[in-house]
Amino acid sequence: MTVVIGFEGSANKIGIGIIRDGEVLSNPRRTYITPPGQGFLPSDTARHHRAFILTVLKEALEQAGLKPADIDCVAYTKGPGMGAPLVTVALVARTVAQLWGKPLLGVNHCIGHIEMGRLITKANNPTVLYVSGGNTQVIAYSERRYRIFGETIDIAVGNCLDRFARVIKISNDPSPGYNIEQMAKKGSQYVELPYTVKGMDVSFSGILSYIEETLFSMLVEITERAMAHCGSQEVLIVGGVGCNLRLQEMMGVMCKERGAKLFATDERFCIDNGAMIAQAGWEMFRSGQVTELEDSWITQRYRTDEVEVTWRD
Repeated sequence: MTVVIGFEGSANKIGIGIIRDGEVLSNPRRTYITPPGQGFLPSDTARHHRAFILTVLKEALEQAGLKPADIDCVAYTKGPGMGAPLVTVALVARTVAQLWGKPLLGVNHCIGHIEMGRLITKANNPTVLYVSGGNTQVIAYSERRYRIFGETIDIAVGNCLDRFARVIKISNDPSPGYNIEQMAKKGSQYVELPYTVKGMDVSFSGILSYIEETLFSMLVEITERAMAHCGSQEVLIVGGVGCNLRLQEMMGVMCKERGAKLFATDERFCIDNGAMIAQAGWEMFRSGQVTELEDSWITQRYRTDEVEVTWRD
């Protein structure tokens, strides 16, 4: 059995998870929450992560019932994400790997989401909609790469929702996107908004002045196009915005019309967490990958399609 511990801290959540051959043994996390109307700055977020990371590490080991000697590999988020929080987590992961005498592995954040989604839902070879605060991509696997078929050309859908929430002073607890969803459930009038789909890409910056139904319609449209191109009969939604039940409902309608299956996870795994980094690290480690200490840097820009997927046929 292979046991991998994963450190995630690319944005406002610090999480550490442990995976053993596809089983989630532990997955604790903490969230940095700011007052209504405010976002989270990199320096403040990194300070939050420094304050909680050792506590979360202790919780992860205790919940899993393991000791450092039981760990085979230490995985951490290499990027993309916010610089200061990424550095904070990478520093701790490097230190832990050296103290424990374990190999180290840098993981792409998006691929962590994808591999966690595949593990939990058992989706085989889905077209993936990755939607979060920092990323919006439609992805499909082909020839050892997760290929990006479409993406935002300006801001991510989660960032769009977050900024809208700040403008109208919606609470950030537990998250602005969740609170927008609850308020939208009470609405009865559809407001027509700018609908900007450019080929396979989308633009959300202009729509920020207006918002939720139209955003999701645009995402469903480009996902359906990618499915048609790939001949896919599965859709997997990953990323923090993937928790939104209205997005899942709209995507489900499209899938039903095409005779396709929709896969999604709940807030335990769609929101940033350590287990997803552990799972991607598990796949990578089992295929022979490791990150040498001198190469264990971070990068704020790390595209999904830059990674060679050595663990899939």
